[in-house]
Amino acid sequence: MKSLAHIFQRNRIWAQQHLESDLDYFKRLASLQSPEYLWIGCADSRVPANVITGLEPGEVFVHCNIANLVSAADMNCMAVLQFAIEHLGIRHVIVCGHYGCGGVKAALEGVTHGFVDYWLEPIQAIARDEASQLREVNCQRTRINRLCELNVRAQVRNVANTPVVRQAWARGDAVAIHSWIYDISDGLLRDLQCDQMLGFRADTPV
Repeated sequence: MKSLAHIFQRNRIWAQQHLESDLDYFKRLASLQSPEYLWIGCADSRVPANVITGLEPGEVFVHCNIANLVSAADMNCMAVLQFAIEHLGIRHVIVCGHYGCGGVKAALEGVTHGFVDYWLEPIQAIARDEASQLREVNCQRTRINRLCELNVRAQVRNVANTPVVRQAWARGDAVAIHSWIYDISDGLLRDLQCDQMLGFRADTPV
């Protein structure tokens, strides 16, 4: 079995580079976790939260899964959300999808992929609900990207409807849920402007 020694080598180089510029870098990192943001994103390897946001380790708490879905039945996601809000005091929850998402593409095209089909059913439901809108888009790539946007919007609503967020708002905690999408082709984030927060809800057309 391959030992993946090259990854350990890269790790040593990465750690040494940080120490050369800041001797206390890892001491500070080890002493406290105090992120300002919870990132709920896709597990796609091309969309690393820290890298594309320019944030350092310790600045963003991350939960990823295929196609950045949020479900009250997903205990992993719910535990992350509760820990972020109630224990870390995070007040910015970012739901970030990305254009060209393979999970969204699979859900739209309806090709069987095994167990993952069950996971992607919520996106298939969005596609069914928005079928007339999606049919108006002639280009398949653009249609997939439109569904990526619709999926982010749906997951923002799902986060807002969780007991964790509802209870936080009832306590008066100013938790904001942000709706972003990332374009791998140019490296830029875009705001879909359907944020939800205590006492305010924005849901303007994309």
